[in-house]
Amino acid sequence: MKRTVGYTWRLRELMATRDKFNATELVPLLHERGINLSASQVHRLVSGMPERLSLQVLSALCDILGCTPADLVATTAENAGVSRTPTDDLPGSVPANVAKLRPRAARILPDA
Repeated sequence: MKRTVGYTWRLRELMATRDKFNATELVPLLHERGINLSASQVHRLVSGMPERLSLQVLSALCDILGCTPADLVATTAENAGVSRTPTDDLPGSVPANVAKLRPRAARILPDA
């Protein structure tokens, strides 16, 4: 069975709980930890959902915010939907000759 996995990037939420409301506040804090990102890069990190992130940056953010990676990234996994066929609605088992079944043509009789 296929599973769909996803994640939610919660950096902005965690920053707000720590009274940090501007992305630019993170730039000097990251620089203190050896991470040199421009203000625009940090802004994209805060406002967007990164597809790739180095473990150094993740570790620095966790240190700054006093959290764990699990706090920053909330993961989800669920079973993918199974595609339905027209015969899924039939009760019981499907007969073997279902492919041979054809609708009968209607006969129109004249008014008598």
